[in-house]
Amino acid sequence: MDEQESTEIETGEYASPPCFMHELMPGFEADPLPRDQATWTDVARWRKSERQRLIDQRLLFDPDDRKLRSGRIAAGLDATIGSVAGRIVSLYWPFKGEPDLRVWMSRVNECGGRIALPVVIQKGWPLEFRAWSPGDPLERGVWNILVPAHGPAVLPDVVIAPVVGFDEANYRLGYGGGFFDRTLAAMPRRPMVVGIGYAESRIRTIYPQPHDIPMDVIVTDA
Repeated sequence: MDEQESTEIETGEYASPPCFMHELMPGFEADPLPRDQATWTDVARWRKSERQRLIDQRLLFDPDDRKLRSGRIAAGLDATIGSVAGRIVSLYWPFKGEPDLRVWMSRVNECGGRIALPVVIQKGWPLEFRAWSPGDPLERGVWNILVPAHGPAVLPDVVIAPVVGFDEANYRLGYGGGFFDRTLAAMPRRPMVVGIGYAESRIRTIYPQPHDIPMDVIVTDA
């Protein structure tokens, strides 16, 4: 929940092994536009491999350590976002070892904010943000992630996007479905966009492409 139009999460394995151009060619840097489809394919293959490496790494974290790290990220969000009173904050239900901010969700409500959760409506479409409060019914959505069963669609003031990886320019490596980039591009007004992840998720570059949209800020447990 991701590089727009990249569909590794749905298409499965590639027919040939990754070609890591950044490793094979020391001078290689991502162009503003891929020179050709083969170049984009190389980047997509590299992203798929790096995505799996970073997910495997965070799944090894001890549960108590993950809880501690999530608390540090929550404190960082308080400092970064400031008052949430009267604001709609889009969060997420944790998936594959992501930081767990469900306690912080409750604090947002207690401080006068409102929570929204992203919902995948259809492949290739922007996400829909649905209002949700603790105790409201949830159902299994795409990839078995819990999403609001009901609730009106809302426009968040703050979007918190979990990252698989991130780089020094605040570009986000997600799961490959393109949903967040597509959603941000389609929103009538730009919210504050905060990427959150573990310090170990930092990489030199994701080799951003024209469809990639950087986060305003990245908050980690560091």
